[in-house]
Amino acid sequence: MASLFTGRVLVVNNGARDELDTDRELGRSLENKVLLLYFGSGECPRCQEFSPLLRDFFVRLTDEFYVERASQLVLVYVSQDETEEKQTKFLKTMPKRWLSLPFEDEFKRELELRFAVSDVPAVVVLKPNGEVIVGNAVEEIRRMGPACFRNWQEAAELVDRNFLLAEDFDYLARRSITDPIRRLKYKLNKKTKNEEKKEEGEESR
Repeated sequence: MASLFTGRVLVVNNGARDELDTDRELGRSLENKVLLLYFGSGECPRCQEFSPLLRDFFVRLTDEFYVERASQLVLVYVSQDETEEKQTKFLKTMPKRWLSLPFEDEFKRELELRFAVSDVPAVVVLKPNGEVIVGNAVEEIRRMGPACFRNWQEAAELVDRNFLLAEDFDYLARRSITDPIRRLKYKLNKKTKNEEKKEEGEESR
């Protein structure tokens, strides 16, 4: 999915306005995740109604207050705001984990054309490889809330890398390497003991 934004800059919606502008940074933020492209505007009446629902939807799937592990979900805001000031004002009311394109980036127009966005609000749901899962998920989010993420996760065939901790992976790796040796040793020892018992029985006769 990072390839969609290759050569672009994504801005993190935090106080520092951190920029993701390298392949490594983009990959770490976007790969193996369901990507939401939110086409909206802070002053559009329909967006004013929907944006709080989307904010709650996103927070309930990514904030550790609600979930033990953040879901594999990332959102990029594709602004339809009239000015940069209006975009900034809107984003201040949204989650800090949201990403956005810089206001002046004309790539926003390309995304509109590519995903046939003709009206806002619109939420395009993409697999990690860039394939479209849902062309506009606004009504689905309204109707189902966070429950619809499970459907997207299955459609995206995500590898759940959050399921095991790093030390669990290390333990499994060590066990997989040493287990055959231990099993072989166990079998040899067991065989030797049986042979010894058999020999002892023959000697007692």
